[in-house]
Amino acid sequence: MQNLLKPKVLEDIKIRGQSVYREPTPLLNLGYRKRYELPFAKLIKVFFITFAILSLIFGSVTAPTRPTLAANPTSDEERKNLENQLRDLENQISQYESQILSYQKQGKSLKNEVAKLNNKISKLNLQIKAINLTLADLDRKIGETQGKIEVTENNIDSNKQVLASLLRNLYENEQVSLIEVFLKNPRLSDFFSDLNNIILLQGNVRETIVKITDFRDQLTEEKTQLALARTDAVTIRAYQAAQKSETDAVRKEKNDLLAITKGQESKYQAILKQTKETAAQIRSRIFELLGGGELSFAEAYEYAKLAGGATGVRPALILAVLDRESALGRNVGRCSYKTAMSPSNQKIFLEITQALNINPDSVNISCPNADGVYGGAMGPAQFIPSTWRLYEGAITKITGRTPANPWNNADAFVAAALYLRDAGAAQNERNAAAKYYCGTRWNRYTCTSVYGRKVVEQAARFEEDIRAILS
Repeated sequence: MQNLLKPKVLEDIKIRGQSVYREPTPLLNLGYRKRYELPFAKLIKVFFITFAILSLIFGSVTAPTRPTLAANPTSDEERKNLENQLRDLENQISQYESQILSYQKQGKSLKNEVAKLNNKISKLNLQIKAINLTLADLDRKIGETQGKIEVTENNIDSNKQVLASLLRNLYENEQVSLIEVFLKNPRLSDFFSDLNNIILLQGNVRETIVKITDFRDQLTEEKTQLALARTDAVTIRAYQAAQKSETDAVRKEKNDLLAITKGQESKYQAILKQTKETAAQIRSRIFELLGGGELSFAEAYEYAKLAGGATGVRPALILAVLDRESALGRNVGRCSYKTAMSPSNQKIFLEITQALNINPDSVNISCPNADGVYGGAMGPAQFIPSTWRLYEGAITKITGRTPANPWNNADAFVAAALYLRDAGAAQNERNAAAKYYCGTRWNRYTCTSVYGRKVVEQAARFEEDIRAILS
């Protein structure tokens, strides 16, 4: 037993948790007064444990970059009233746009009809001009024919006189006997020559008269035909003039209707503009009331619906992109701007946080991933500072918040919607999503076939959820 090692420090030896040097408790109380001992160590432990529990129960921790509005019955009632007003205004906007479209179609149809009538009038004017030229030509030909007829009639009169003279000579010669004729021409050859000449001249005169008479008849017939043609031309010109007058009247009527429809269209355009401005103001107030904080899907849909109404982008697509980017605002990054952000964006980031009165060291941003050297995307929409700076003004115009806050849900949803709109979401949603994720390198396989496809598929699923909410 003497060879056993003894403890170097007597305090290491414990008897049921007590030091060996502690005075043992007497078995019998021989005093006249009772002794009471307070367990100070246990009391201190109980105090700290109680304090910790109370702190957990009644204490609260709030993120400096994600403010949450407290439930306020007044603001909730105002928001619901504004949403009802916005719904009515959107219905009115739809009606005004339909009316404008109707007037535009009507105006387009009237323009086409007026253009056709103008072409018809131009054609009639050319036809009337051609008829007038034809009439002038006919008048000229009739005049020439009349002149020829007069010349021919003069020739006929002249030949008639010659023929009459010959007939008188023949008659006189017929009264002379052959003996007298023979005696006047001692030679027999002269006698027969004179006789043949008289007969030949008589035949030529008759033939000439017949030809001249036939020619006059031909000219008279030609003059008659020309006169008939002129009469027809005058009738056609009168008909075309009547057509032109009628077409002019119809064109004037169409122009009057066109002026009326243009007036109505401009009237509705002015009302539509005013209604849209009112809707934008109400939408901005709703964004202000909604604020930021964690979101349920129904709350996220309200943001997406308002952002979609302001930009024309489908709400389900906005939700799908933000779901892929930050799980609808639940995962906005885990890195510091000092290590994850590019130097050029750090400067802009500090300017943004300073304007928002936010401590830049208290804000988490996205970390670098396999698709880039730097991270640095901010808030639910995951915009890098330089891109956010480009959209700040447009975001403020919609939400009414100055300056726009990347960590505010309202501003983030509008920013995403604006980017998707500018990326051509109306034409191709998958490519727009790819541009949202990859920027200028959007046409790579990873961007379009992987990210873009998944976003569109998620948007289709969200559409089902939206229909469930609406029903």
